[in-house]
Amino acid sequence: MLLKANVEGSKVIRKEARNALIELAKDDYYRILIIEEGLVPVPMVGADAYKSFRPELHSWPSLPDGTEIERTSQGPSKFGANELLLGLNVSDKNANIDEAKMNAMVGRSRQHFLVRIGAIESEDGRKPQSEFPIDRQLTLLPWIDGVARLVLILGLEDERAIARAAESIADISINEHMRMLFKEAGAIKYLVQLLDHSSDAVRLATTHALERLSVSRGVCQIMEAEGVVHPLVNTLKNLDISESLMEKTLDILGRILDPSKEMKSKFYDIPVNGSEKGLDAAESLDPSIELTGNVIEAAVSETTTSYGKVLDSVFIGRMIGIMKTSYPDLQRKAASILEFITIIDPSMDTIISADIESGLDAIFQQKALEDTDSDIEGRQPEKYALDIEEASLAISAGARLLTKLLDSKQFCQTINSTHFIKLLRKILKSNVPLHYKDWVAACLVKLSCLSGPDQDFENPINMEVTLYEAIPRLIEQIKSFSSEAREAAVIELNRIISEGVVDSTRAVASEGGIFPLVKLIEEGSNRAVEAGLAILYNLSMDSENHSAIIAAGAVPALRRIVLSQRPQWTRALRLLRNLPV
Repeated sequence: MLLKANVEGSKVIRKEARNALIELAKDDYYRILIIEEGLVPVPMVGADAYKSFRPELHSWPSLPDGTEIERTSQGPSKFGANELLLGLNVSDKNANIDEAKMNAMVGRSRQHFLVRIGAIESEDGRKPQSEFPIDRQLTLLPWIDGVARLVLILGLEDERAIARAAESIADISINEHMRMLFKEAGAIKYLVQLLDHSSDAVRLATTHALERLSVSRGVCQIMEAEGVVHPLVNTLKNLDISESLMEKTLDILGRILDPSKEMKSKFYDIPVNGSEKGLDAAESLDPSIELTGNVIEAAVSETTTSYGKVLDSVFIGRMIGIMKTSYPDLQRKAASILEFITIIDPSMDTIISADIESGLDAIFQQKALEDTDSDIEGRQPEKYALDIEEASLAISAGARLLTKLLDSKQFCQTINSTHFIKLLRKILKSNVPLHYKDWVAACLVKLSCLSGPDQDFENPINMEVTLYEAIPRLIEQIKSFSSEAREAAVIELNRIISEGVVDSTRAVASEGGIFPLVKLIEEGSNRAVEAGLAILYNLSMDSENHSAIIAAGAVPALRRIVLSQRPQWTRALRLLRNLPV
């Protein structure tokens, strides 16, 4: 408030307020608070850096993001006044430009004007003084001016200034609003071009900025349209890049080449019945509408043509090499990108010929899952939980990729299915969180179907999938708030137990299923109560479960069912007789 106050005699106060905020902006948390108040920290790069600025004179202006502005005059003015003044009059209500684009154009016009008159980075006509060298100085500007200033610096020739501006963009991109401001200001085009810069520092800072901006789906689409995939792929092909640059590059590529979004985005970007429906309209489409095979084929063909030459055997080999590293986060991103390639290239010939099995083998043998109790005791619980989470995400991505590869007959003929079945069964029984085991279970079942009869008669694969994935998942579903979901889960669980799956009741008890089942027989629908009573009756046949059933409050709940003569009272009475009460 003190900085924004523009009253007589407030010059010293504003200066001190600015200095205080600049000092606070050095802390990540306080910088976020300052940005949320409408100010952004901008590096001061010195007047000399702006000498390379070359504005486009006497040309019909366009919006900062590259959008052309419709000409309204009959012809150009003699001295270009119409063209130059349009940027200053863009706030006119008749301009027919949305507010974000309007602000971007106003900000650009202001900054270009300051550069032309030599007043950039000056306050009240004087250059600011500081005991710090220029490459460590910052200033604070309102959103509109700060974003425009940073984009302007990206177009200069000074490498140090460009790198500092890109790092500032990364720091400022804290939310969707700020990311969209940079998008409208035209930052994406400059940043994509800078990925081919000769300076390592510029490329790293630029990649960092694009990584932070790519969190927004809308910005990702602009990046893709600007051709960001090609330079990113070339970066990853370089074996000498730093781990930090490789991680950020994989982050961006992983968001653009996302297999889970690929088909949906292609479908809903295609005109349907003559009307164009974008991504935001996808949720409102009638689910009964079916996309024809021709539409699907056209979507896949378009993407294959776009990326087929870029995502070549060298790049695929690099992704497999990353999968062999000991970093689960990098493994997950590489596996996800390879899954995307299997979608745009259904033949999968290049991936199969590149020794993909070795990469999958590394993903499924996570060090975090091999740790003994003594190893875990010496580590912080938070660090161990994070390691398990990252390892589980990598395993899930690897299982999705393997499941997709199993659609190829050529791959099925070459894969060592026995080896991967052994690895996946081990993961299924491990402490990997339940919600990451779904793809592991699906992949295991598919592998077992392709490998022929199960030779392990004591512990067949389907039984292990049931015990270690299906039953825990159903118990979690019984704990949900949806009555329909709980009813469906308890009925399915009752079916599994009634079919006599070995150790199924023991699995229900060990997964903590008794307490939610008792709660269900008090609150559930008639069908859910009936299934719940049947499961609890089977559990009560093992005396070791009696104490848990009683502790869960089953006895009073069963008595209420019997005394109220509900349809399930006979089942409740039989269960009561089994308990030591």
